[in-house]
Amino acid sequence: MRIPRARSLPAPELAWRSRKGAAKPDLSTDDGFKQAMLNAKSIGYVDQTLTAAALKSLFAKLVIADETRSKSKALNVQAAVANGDVEIGLIQISKILPCRGVELAVPLPADIQTYTTFAAGVDAAAKDPTAAAPLIKFLTAAEAAAVIKAKGMEPG
Repeated sequence: MRIPRARSLPAPELAWRSRKGAAKPDLSTDDGFKQAMLNAKSIGYVDQTLTAAALKSLFAKLVIADETRSKSKALNVQAAVANGDVEIGLIQISKILPCRGVELAVPLPADIQTYTTFAAGVDAAAKDPTAAAPLIKFLTAAEAAAVIKAKGMEPG
């Protein structure tokens, strides 16, 4: 059996999440996203993650870092949005879909979207490298693409 050494796995993308039933702004463009961030009363995100780093970089790129700093909060985004502690949350789509009380508003526009790419591989010192091969093959197979997309990720 051929053992894959490294493969790209599904990549979640960032999205805006809002409390269920809340009005959704037009986020189809960079300017729409920028205005929504400036108009938001509060913005939640998960700190110490690639998502947080990407958002900080994006806010700097859009020249809104100073304006959003005081209303941005690092916290448990799912619970905070559902409870109304923050108006909006920015988090990976795959983290939004299974949560109650919140809904996916819209993915970020393509030109400011950030993907987190995961990789799978088999360590050269693995005791049984053949054990990982079926899982990696399954996660990267065309047949898994529909499920991967339904869970808020892009196939690798």
